[in-house]
Amino acid sequence: MVNSLFPPLPLDEWQQTRDTIRGYAVFAGKIRRALIPSRKHWWHASLLVAAPGLTTTPIRVEDKTFELLLDFTHHRLLVTTSHGQRREFPLTGQSLLKFKEQALSILSDLGIKPEIDHGLFASDDTGVYDKTAVSRYWQALSQIDAVLKEFSSGFRAEASPVQFWPHHFDLAVNWFSGRLVPGEDVDDPEMSDEQMNFGFSTGDGSTPNPYFYITAYPRPEGWLNFPIEVKGAYWQTEGWNGAVLPYDIVSKSADGRALLFSFLNSLQKTGAKFMLG
Repeated sequence: MVNSLFPPLPLDEWQQTRDTIRGYAVFAGKIRRALIPSRKHWWHASLLVAAPGLTTTPIRVEDKTFELLLDFTHHRLLVTTSHGQRREFPLTGQSLLKFKEQALSILSDLGIKPEIDHGLFASDDTGVYDKTAVSRYWQALSQIDAVLKEFSSGFRAEASPVQFWPHHFDLAVNWFSGRLVPGEDVDDPEMSDEQMNFGFSTGDGSTPNPYFYITAYPRPEGWLNFPIEVKGAYWQTEGWNGAVLPYDIVSKSADGRALLFSFLNSLQKTGAKFMLG
């Protein structure tokens, strides 16, 4: 049985497409980072999920705002402004260099000239863009975004937005205990804020297929010895430490949302208990 909300996403079937759109997403993240004020925990370098794709959210440039959208439902890059201007071009698997040139040409035509590291987007190798694979991925990610937003709405302490991190191609949300990590510089929130991270990855070197993960910083003493209640979930201890639930288990579940909520809620409560003692 396959859960219709979470279609199968075996990475070996679409990795080249994944890597292509990751490059596009990194470009969009660099545009956002270049033009909005810095925020703690690098929240100015992430993208957010919109209904049709990944967005920079509105960015102010002089007398207008603009938004850059990687539209994975119509397979295009769309740029709109508060002045009613609209520009777009299709996503076809064009090289990262070609994509950058097309996007910067549109932005320049709109009077927007961000300063970015062009060397990051110099590859002229043609990518792969499988529309069917992108559509499956977007169906899954839009549902995961909704779950993470509902899950984090129950936090009483501070939480981050649900954010997409282009470089790692992860969607994640952070919960903060409100305590400072002893011995760390309080002016460096990334290292001094005690926190847990709840996210989704399409797969990487340590886990070659999509998975959900939960990490804690700093790692609570004894947390990795706690039994995980959700069947099929396990503790990752090589390369990094945290709880993992393979996406495939959620995809095949009769109620993937309920299973995912169970994984997130049980580990958040356990982690918070270990942290706050």
